[in-house]
Amino acid sequence: MNYISTRGDQSPKRFCEILLEGLAPDGGLYLPEHYPQVDAATLERWRSVYHQEGYAELAFEILSLYIDDIPVPDLRAICQKTYTAEVFGTGEIVPLRHLENGIWLEALSNGPTLAFKDLAMQLLGNLFEYELARRGEELNILGATSGDTGSAAEYAMRGKKGVRVFMTSPVNRMSPFQQAQMFSLMDENIHNIAVDGVFDDCQDMVKAVSNDLEFKRKYKIGTVNSINWARLLAQVVYYFAGYFQATEASTPSAELRTGGSARTEHQKVSFTVPSGNFGNVCAGHVARMMGLPIAKLVVATNENDVLDEFFKTGVYRVRTSADTHETSSPSMDISKASNFERFVFDLLGRDGARVKALFGDALARTGRFDLSQHPAFNQTTLRYGFQSGQSTHADRLATIKDSFERFGMLIDTHTADGVKVAREHLQPGVPMIVMETALPIKFAATIVEAIGREPDRPAKFVGIEALPKRVTRMAADVGAVKAYIAEHCA
Repeated sequence: MNYISTRGDQSPKRFCEILLEGLAPDGGLYLPEHYPQVDAATLERWRSVYHQEGYAELAFEILSLYIDDIPVPDLRAICQKTYTAEVFGTGEIVPLRHLENGIWLEALSNGPTLAFKDLAMQLLGNLFEYELARRGEELNILGATSGDTGSAAEYAMRGKKGVRVFMTSPVNRMSPFQQAQMFSLMDENIHNIAVDGVFDDCQDMVKAVSNDLEFKRKYKIGTVNSINWARLLAQVVYYFAGYFQATEASTPSAELRTGGSARTEHQKVSFTVPSGNFGNVCAGHVARMMGLPIAKLVVATNENDVLDEFFKTGVYRVRTSADTHETSSPSMDISKASNFERFVFDLLGRDGARVKALFGDALARTGRFDLSQHPAFNQTTLRYGFQSGQSTHADRLATIKDSFERFGMLIDTHTADGVKVAREHLQPGVPMIVMETALPIKFAATIVEAIGREPDRPAKFVGIEALPKRVTRMAADVGAVKAYIAEHCA
């Protein structure tokens, strides 16, 4: 499998090259030259693999379609090492829980940092360590986080040989629990940088450093944000796992006894995904392009509604830092959705020159572009299944309170955004799976506001906010972050 850039560079690269590289040299994001197609027979075989051999083997089956420059035994061993009950607290890894008629929650927050990012980041850490050892090289990871990416990356990379992490985050824009998870780590290879600004400023710094090819090569800069294809690829797996669980749960027992062929050919599911940077839902798009029977991919935003606006109007309008709202679902306080470029590349027939003009020139000049008159936009829902909706702080509180009081299920603020929007997009006979984002303890203040008490806290995180912290504060300045990296790589 070869990979190309969304901005037109057709020079084919293999998986392990782009694993360590992050952004393409032309500033684009990598995608495979084509999406492998999964037919009904393969889907049924994978269903059996998942139920009989587990999540790790399903991950191997899917990843091996995209990764052919790691020997099969090694790739299988990496998957088996990553997806264990010891790491994720359950052998099911991503169990499905029924919320209410038609709506299910896929529990993605069983990992070390209690957020869905662990599912991809744990794999990424093991892939990095494997490939760096094979090459005898080192890697300096530069990342940006609005909350959960940072802690997931740091927990996955701490102690890894040949890897340093430089993680930027916006000052005081994360919950106290999220900050404590990151800043309390004392590992020598972990560096936290608190930036005066918002997440988009951090993300812009990461992209600017990645686009300085001389600096990038000298200091061997890589990324763990979802601009790294390997991370997004890992997320594709749990869409298949969710589908298998939902269709088993919603299929009459008589059909199961007859082999379920009609189920595979006709049963569809929908997914609602709380979305800020578009990485999680973009993985769903990839799964759908592969042939997973997805009816709708519903994008749920908070008050930062850039993506909701696009799917309703065709206009993509980036907000300034001053216009990016600080909300109670802070991991979605994003106004520049990096992974959105991957979807637009597919939407426009993989026209790299057009994508470069939009994401390079148009956004730089005006901060917006308009695809409302493009024929492909009018077919977005029919061809790609995308719909969208928005949730506010009041919606969040009401949804958390309702889910707890009626169903005894406590959900975090981002998942609440997803549940609120999912209820608006239900179809009869089509299971709707809401992608859980994190455990409620990460956003305790809002949970208290909603139900009057703190959520349960895992024992290993008791008192985490009071631990000593190691963090460096700096302005949103590319030169400053470069100097910091250079100093700590000496």
